[in-house]
Amino acid sequence: MLTTCVIGGAGFIGRFVLAELLRRGDRHVVVVGREDDAPHLPAQVRYVQHPPDITTELLVKTLISVDEVIDLAYATVPQTSFQNPVNDILVNLPEAVRLFEQAALLPLRKFVWVSSGGTVYGPAQTLPQSEGHPTNPISPYGITKLAIEKYAHMYFHFSKLPVVCVRPANAFGPGQRVYAGQGFIGTAIASLLDGRPIDIFGEDGTIRDYLHVRDMATGIVAALVDGQPGEVYNLGSGEGYSNRYVVDILLPLARAKGLTPEIRILPERLFDVKANVLDISKLHAHTGWQPSQSFSKSLEQTWDWYVANYERAPIDK
Repeated sequence: MLTTCVIGGAGFIGRFVLAELLRRGDRHVVVVGREDDAPHLPAQVRYVQHPPDITTELLVKTLISVDEVIDLAYATVPQTSFQNPVNDILVNLPEAVRLFEQAALLPLRKFVWVSSGGTVYGPAQTLPQSEGHPTNPISPYGITKLAIEKYAHMYFHFSKLPVVCVRPANAFGPGQRVYAGQGFIGTAIASLLDGRPIDIFGEDGTIRDYLHVRDMATGIVAALVDGQPGEVYNLGSGEGYSNRYVVDILLPLARAKGLTPEIRILPERLFDVKANVLDISKLHAHTGWQPSQSFSKSLEQTWDWYVANYERAPIDK
């Protein structure tokens, strides 16, 4: 059996990636994270702590014993990147480049680096956006993600690092952090349950490609198993939905629970790309992957999960 290391595997997307790897049953799994412990992980998963103040070289000692790597770790989100653009570079770019440099010396079968389909393209010239769409990000987060992609391909070209870059859409689903500057759906649901207003910037807000986290996990694993080294793959639903459309699905669910929703329409923000929808045909052609269920059904299931779990075990706010 192969051994797959998931860096950042204790996070929101990472937990679903682990579940997919374990469901396949053909890989041992090692998780690298920054916390002292991760007791919520499955018992058959080995956990290795790698605090942010530890050198990349020590992380490589873990990678020596594995066959594949999925790197989900990232220290910032789009909103915090605007607050401190220099920090966004310093806490993400050097560590990623050092990791590529060291990983290129190892006999890895595949290295999947998870980029960002929602930010690297910038303003859309055409929709949906294919991997060949111009990349003109307008956020520090997107600029840094794209720079890391470029370094990944440099190491593929010169050192034969078998790297695959995945550009995911906006993930949503059970257990997503709320009020974190990322993840409109989770924050909108939490706002309804907390009695807070939902903020929409512009009359209908922005249009985004939303993908349930379970489908995102299967897509990442598909890129690991069948993706071609040196390639970039979009990972999304291929459909775009406005903030207003999302809220219009949630409002009847909230009212059925006796909640009184409040929507605030605020001025548009200059740093918001108006529309981002991903063309996912390349990943499907190379791996056979496609989303498993509709957006509306996934959204209703996510609402039900938050209703059942929010008060008993509040999500990290």
